[in-house]
Amino acid sequence: MKIVVAYSGGLDTSVLLKWLKDKYNAEIIAYCADVGQAEELDGLEAKALATGASKCYIGDLKEDFAENYIFPMFQGNALYEGRYLLGTSIARPCISKGMVDVAIAEGADAIAHGATGKGNDQVRFELSVAALAPNIKMIAPWRDDEFRAQFPGRAEMIAYAEENNIPVKASMKKPYSMDRNLLHISFEAGAMEDVWHDATGEDDKDMYVLSVSPEDAPDTPQYVQFLFEKGNVIGLQTEGLSELITELGDVTPTGEQDGYTLLNPYGVMRVLNALGGKHGIGRVDLVENRFVGMKSRGVYETPGGTILLAAHQDLETLTVDREAQAVRDSLMPKYAQLIYNGFWFAPEREAIQDLITSTQRTVTGEVRLKLYKGNCMQAGRRSPLSLYDEDVASMEGAEEGKEEAYNQNDATGFIALNALRLKATARQKDQG
Repeated sequence: MKIVVAYSGGLDTSVLLKWLKDKYNAEIIAYCADVGQAEELDGLEAKALATGASKCYIGDLKEDFAENYIFPMFQGNALYEGRYLLGTSIARPCISKGMVDVAIAEGADAIAHGATGKGNDQVRFELSVAALAPNIKMIAPWRDDEFRAQFPGRAEMIAYAEENNIPVKASMKKPYSMDRNLLHISFEAGAMEDVWHDATGEDDKDMYVLSVSPEDAPDTPQYVQFLFEKGNVIGLQTEGLSELITELGDVTPTGEQDGYTLLNPYGVMRVLNALGGKHGIGRVDLVENRFVGMKSRGVYETPGGTILLAAHQDLETLTVDREAQAVRDSLMPKYAQLIYNGFWFAPEREAIQDLITSTQRTVTGEVRLKLYKGNCMQAGRRSPLSLYDEDVASMEGAEEGKEEAYNQNDATGFIALNALRLKATARQKDQG
């Protein structure tokens, strides 16, 4: 038997790798997806081989994640339960696709993951694999009674690692769990399980990774301009951008256009994360409804995504038809729920995505935002495809000798027609 194991090199997945190899007498292939989590990947292959894997793949999915998952999702302005920007949720189908590609190439019989039986990730991974490779078996050790009996806690895992010479660094102290990728970082469990716990206080100040607190953000605002093409940011303009790109080290501009530095989706996210983090933008603390039925509390940092959403929504107000936007927005809660619940590869998500894409044909132009102490403030938008007509919207009358662009008298009949049913209903109530 050949099993591809989702592997990070930490205690849980290292124990899982060894345990699966022994239980199934299987060849184990470790797979780690790099989706921008910025974790130390050096030495990961050697660690996996020392633990018992025959091979270790490290999939560089950062650019794929940005271009084919983050950007399409933000074209739909997706927010789960009105607040969560789906940072963990959208990474899971990308990771699953990478694992499936390796499993198919290797002729593997199964894919195994370390998600618990209480969370959403087990559903997301397994639904994605079912959609992409229905003949590949899924193994979830945390839903195996034998595995849970052997490892009721971290102490037993640490002891198992020591007994089997598994090279991991682990501590009994784990104040919270973290999950990081290019879009966000989440904090759950530990102190976060007390929903009255104030995660903005001094005790948790060092917990945050991607952002400073709004109180500690610069006292001077920063303006950022965005160049959009068909719903996607393709260029940025802000003071100190070239120095920031140099500092980031892994962002390469693709050119210049009208004073904008052109960037690919990965570069856009990297820059916006840095700018948002600097200005204390994108922290969210919420209690959400998990797909498996329970409520859970999470604290999230999504600096770049928060800025991207604000810019995209603002340009749409200028360039998207009212009724087309209303239809798209009516589907947004369902679209966000599909992503959250693990249905990225489902036909209904793809159908909604086609509608979203059609609304983005006109979302081309520029947006200016003002970043200041946790806030993204709209500071201007313009587009060659704008639906806004200043002559129509103006409160001023037409110049002398020039015809009015909007005849206010037309509103009389408009109102009268819309009032017909209201008057009929009022008469009906009087008769009843």
